[in-house]
Amino acid sequence: MRKPKWVIEKEQARRMSEAETVWLFGLHAVRDALLNPRRKRLRLIVTQNALDKLADAVAESGMEPELSDPRKFAAPLDPESVHQGAALEVKPLDWGSLQDVALGEGVSPPRLVLLDRITDPHNVGAILRSAEVFGARAVIGVQRHSAPETGSLAKTASGALERQPYLRVRNLADSMEELKRMGYLTLGLDGEAEISIDAAVEGRRDRAIALVMGAEGPGLRDRTRDTCDALVRIDAAGAFGSLNVSNAAAVALYAVRGTPR
Repeated sequence: MRKPKWVIEKEQARRMSEAETVWLFGLHAVRDALLNPRRKRLRLIVTQNALDKLADAVAESGMEPELSDPRKFAAPLDPESVHQGAALEVKPLDWGSLQDVALGEGVSPPRLVLLDRITDPHNVGAILRSAEVFGARAVIGVQRHSAPETGSLAKTASGALERQPYLRVRNLADSMEELKRMGYLTLGLDGEAEISIDAAVEGRRDRAIALVMGAEGPGLRDRTRDTCDALVRIDAAGAFGSLNVSNAAAVALYAVRGTPR
């Protein structure tokens, strides 16, 4: 009996996921991955100079490094990658389910950052750094329209990728509805919104809050907007304009910081 098409597609996706690996590069990103017990590490390629700088982390990881000539660096990286003589092949991190991170341990009341079609790894990496600084439970994007875990993202995140959960869900609006059932207040950032983010959280800082960020230019998709509990803006001085999405995420996270329970 032939398997249904959806079963075959699910099995193919699982096999592709199991085979997927990521090349991290740069001293900082590689060091943090070597020291992360959650990481499944496969191959470490370094120059002698980089090995000298990473000696403690390499020893702690138990990996056997492969030495490479800095003039012909052996790792399969983009020629434009600023690798600093260090590259590490790893499996993507598994942080569990949306419910695991939304209801798990962490700073309370919890904060999440949801990304609607933000595909630039530099923006996502910077958002991960801000999320870590402000104690967010996780950064959540969509599988098909968000930056995947890559070396560029990890380098921009400057170590935050190893500590800050980064999930990619199939459908953002459905995930928002799930979060609302868990008690989250979902606030979509929109420069044209009538209410400011400060006013929206006044008297509700003890609530779990999910901030929803749209791509620069198109902003939030219609269904995402409609699913938010409220659309909010970041007040600006005069008619200055709008913030880069990663800067907006940092300001919004600061604006909704909660009263510890």
